[in-house]
Amino acid sequence: MFYDPRISMGMLFTLIGTILTAFGLSTRSNVDVYAKSMGIDANLWWGLVLLVFGIATLILGRRGQARLEEAPGTAQPVENKKALPKKTRGR
Repeated sequence: MFYDPRISMGMLFTLIGTILTAFGLSTRSNVDVYAKSMGIDANLWWGLVLLVFGIATLILGRRGQARLEEAPGTAQPVENKKALPKKTRGR
């Protein structure tokens, strides 16, 4: 059985994005935390970016996995039916 690695990557990015977004929302009122970044809540914005990327990767991985499960014969490697030429000895 084949497994699409985009599912694992999507889960990872979604989890990190959720944690970063929650941290950004919880520290939004604390001005001292974002003084170095000119008042921009970088945790919130990058958390949202990672969250959207993770969800998109997860959706694409699920679609790819569904295609692999629908047509299992096409996902298997094709055997080469051509015979290799025999090597001649001597010359």
